[in-house]
Amino acid sequence: MSLRNWALLVFLGAIWGGSFFFARIAVAEITPLALVMFRVGIAAAVLQLWLAWRGPSFRLAFPMAGSFFALAILNNVIPFSLIFTGQTEIGAGLASVLNATTPFWTVILANMLTADEKLTWTKFAGIGLGIAGTAVMIGPGLLAGLGGPIWAKLALVGAAVSYALAFIFARRFKKVPAPIVATGQLTASTVIMIPLVLIIHGPHGLFEASLDVWAAVFALAVLATAFAYIIYFHILASAGATNTSLVTLIVPASAILLGTVFLSERLESSEIVGVGLIALGLVTIDGRIFRRR
Repeated sequence: MSLRNWALLVFLGAIWGGSFFFARIAVAEITPLALVMFRVGIAAAVLQLWLAWRGPSFRLAFPMAGSFFALAILNNVIPFSLIFTGQTEIGAGLASVLNATTPFWTVILANMLTADEKLTWTKFAGIGLGIAGTAVMIGPGLLAGLGGPIWAKLALVGAAVSYALAFIFARRFKKVPAPIVATGQLTASTVIMIPLVLIIHGPHGLFEASLDVWAAVFALAVLATAFAYIIYFHILASAGATNTSLVTLIVPASAILLGTVFLSERLESSEIVGVGLIALGLVTIDGRIFRRR
């Protein structure tokens, strides 16, 4: 993977570092399915306005409408619903660790389903180091959250598997501009979620939330969804499914580092060790240093 793609991957991880925090705030007052609807709906509207202003034309998405609906189910509807539901019972720390298993599932499924992204020992070792680093970094917070119900943990694992399948499925959009793919996926997700939420919950009380919660919802939708997915699909088109999935290893580290830089939170020794293990895992997967030696 090129240095430019590594830089974009780290930047994407920094953006998604706050997504679990925003989600934890939002699910306190908004049901998980309604939160998914608001997240994808607001993000889709923002991207539609962006395309209308800057282009390219959204008409490029029409011939692949069916594929966009499939991508929406794998990359938004299923994982967002499972993550938000799981986070009603478990903390953000454990949720981020379980989400960090996404590259593990991606490399296994890519090895089975693709011809050009095969499993290597460096990938396997690097992903293992990354997951271990995430667990060490969360430390006591992870241990405190281990007592949650098993269904909530399985929901997060299911989300990771769904993300892995989405990474592989999205390879077919390589020749489509990233803003079109992001907009097509989120628009299809919105079309799915609106009737689903209305059937299950009805319209009553959907918009009854505090200003702090709505601020978290808009941050989740605009920054961590609309903008982030443009970067995501750009990396995926040039670096492949397995490499792009490594962003889930960066997310927990970026969340902690952002808190240290902007909120003056103290950086614990376990967090330093965890970030170091994640960095070592990414370097191992990249393999550039080992090849030079």
